[in-house]
Amino acid sequence: MKEILDAIQSQDSTAADFAALSIPESYRAVTVHKDETEMFAGLTTRDKDPRKSLHLDHVPVPELGPGEALVAVMASSVNYNSVWTSIFEPLSTFGFLERYGKLSELTKRHDLPYHVIGSDLAGVVLRTGPGVNAWNPGDEVVAHCLSVELESSDGHNDTMLDPEQRIWGFETNFGGLAEIALVKSNQLMPKPQHLSWEEAAAPGLVNSTAYRQLVSRNGAGMKQGDNVLIWGASGGLGSYATQFALAGGANPICVVSSDQKADICRKMGAEAIIDRNAEGYKFWKDEHNQDPREWKRFGKRIRELTGGEDVDIVFEHPGRETFGASVYVTRKGGTIVTCASTSGYNHEYDNRYLWMSLKKIVGSHFANYREAWEANRLVAKGKIHPTLSKVYSLEETGQAAYDVHRNLHQGKVGVLALAPREGLGVRNEELREKHIDAINLFRDASAERTDEHSRNV
Repeated sequence: MKEILDAIQSQDSTAADFAALSIPESYRAVTVHKDETEMFAGLTTRDKDPRKSLHLDHVPVPELGPGEALVAVMASSVNYNSVWTSIFEPLSTFGFLERYGKLSELTKRHDLPYHVIGSDLAGVVLRTGPGVNAWNPGDEVVAHCLSVELESSDGHNDTMLDPEQRIWGFETNFGGLAEIALVKSNQLMPKPQHLSWEEAAAPGLVNSTAYRQLVSRNGAGMKQGDNVLIWGASGGLGSYATQFALAGGANPICVVSSDQKADICRKMGAEAIIDRNAEGYKFWKDEHNQDPREWKRFGKRIRELTGGEDVDIVFEHPGRETFGASVYVTRKGGTIVTCASTSGYNHEYDNRYLWMSLKKIVGSHFANYREAWEANRLVAKGKIHPTLSKVYSLEETGQAAYDVHRNLHQGKVGVLALAPREGLGVRNEELREKHIDAINLFRDASAERTDEHSRNV
């Protein structure tokens, strides 16, 4: 690995130099183990601890197939799908790997007793397989996490509709929380040159997901002037939705859970902010019954912030806890677009407020090739910025996943893989300096939070 890292850090390395590098037989990777899938049996979701299930192992480098690339991973990040994998919810990911392994001789590689996880990376191409023409050894890249086969016509207009659509590092093996990753070459995109490795690795999954969910015609099709309710507006996903709303001329109504998170939204440029904890919203009376009076109080608060208007779009991802309220507060003819269910998958809402007001519920999942490329292009142009708040080492990935699981983080948390320290990989200092305050916004907020905690201890 030292030769690979030296080549990446050298200013003089050429594509030929990278092509001549020896690929090691094994590499370090964050894994879950198939024989431990029942280790949390009987525990509540909250009590399941990723620090116990995530391992840092040495694993063999996988065989490189047609249309694929091996990438030296400089940095990655933690997403909710890594948390779900680590706590084996809603089911073990080894079922995904087993099914994928039955597809072909080549996909058998993925069906292993361990799962290398992670759905983001920033790094450098080491090798490409037969049929790859667009990428060469030495190219600096990020990867989106859509893995498809495209043998069916169903996915030809929208690659997310391919029957064999999977999320790399979650429903496939050899993910990005590792020193080397195996990807399909059409997952690769140019690394934004003004960002460090860890900054470039942060947007991938969540940025693309927010783009499709909010901006794309496949999602809500947001337009200028729309009122957009964004749950968790300073979080890993919501922070990108907030940026897209602001950049697209919409009016984000940011829902957060603390004054500090509200302050982050203000610094991003949002003005309409609801601190749901401070204002005491409780949408459920008990485990089985919601409280419509709280929906109405919430809707009234939104109208106070919008000059009397209801929201055109709800950016939904908490799921069960908030979905009834989301349907209620959406304007007549509006759209609730949902991409996840971090508080529970069984959503309940009063259908009268949906059908009689001609509202729409749109399901959205990650992004197709074009959407992911467009979302990355906006980052590369400095229109959308990473929301990286904290960086961990590969050895600390369990703690990083724990922090995301317990909502102790803000924005995104990064993980250094081969990168020996933070701040490396910047190629365009001029563009970086232009946007440095936005790039560091979540890092600065995290530092302020740490300083405040230290003063109070």
